[in-house]
Amino acid sequence: MFWFAPVSWTPHDEAELIAGWRLWLELGDRTWPSAAWDGTAADVVKPLRELVAACDEIEMGYREAVDEPSEEFIRIIQFLVWTVSTVIELWADDEVPLDAERIALLHADLAGFAEQAERVLEVLAVSGGWTGLAAEHRRTDR
Repeated sequence: MFWFAPVSWTPHDEAELIAGWRLWLELGDRTWPSAAWDGTAADVVKPLRELVAACDEIEMGYREAVDEPSEEFIRIIQFLVWTVSTVIELWADDEVPLDAERIALLHADLAGFAEQAERVLEVLAVSGGWTGLAAEHRRTDR
């Protein structure tokens, strides 16, 4: 099965809107490593593992909050988990400090995920009504 990035989302109720908001916040915070990065690929994927755990928590909480979960929203979450899992699987056990060649490979893998994550962030922001917040969150002149 091939998964495509979602192109739209319509929240069906308050529970879905809240779950979408949580997903937007988690995704915006965990896409890139922090300044405390130790130079290994394994350390880079730690926040991505945390993102998967957050996605699982959001999905479970959402499913518990509604009688009939929106397949559209569940697909968004599952798409993210599937997309990031490849990066995690490739790099999670790599504890050796990165050389230039491996940094380029890791960067390419992260950039591939980040591109998909940006699409999801945009869909969530537009459909959830948070485009102004999304623009403010990404400002670099602060």
